[in-house]
Amino acid sequence: MSGGAFNYDQYKIGYIADEIEQTIRNNGREKTKQEIKEENWRDPDWYEKYPEDKFHYKHPDEVMYALKEAVKVLRIAQIYAHRVDWYFSGDDGEESFIERLKEDLDKLKDGQEQDNTKD
Repeated sequence: MSGGAFNYDQYKIGYIADEIEQTIRNNGREKTKQEIKEENWRDPDWYEKYPEDKFHYKHPDEVMYALKEAVKVLRIAQIYAHRVDWYFSGDDGEESFIERLKEDLDKLKDGQEQDNTKD
């Protein structure tokens, strides 16, 4: 594996974005049987008393918009950190750094545009 100038911490940025995306996917969604099973600290009749707890928290629209924007910014930050890491580590030269940065950002943009057509 190449890079290492930042101890591969750029992947932590991606992990944060992944966690936010999971929260977005779960927004107001009913929990699966497995998710409910994993909440084994609850009384067996908990969900009869509190049926609203069968659902993930529903964030307001304004918060959801901000979370989606956060994912976009974090994905861009991860790309920049990764490309700079390779540049500082000597894996990319000046030209390849700029070329690969542009390629990665274009791929991200293309993927985001495809995701926007699903909304």
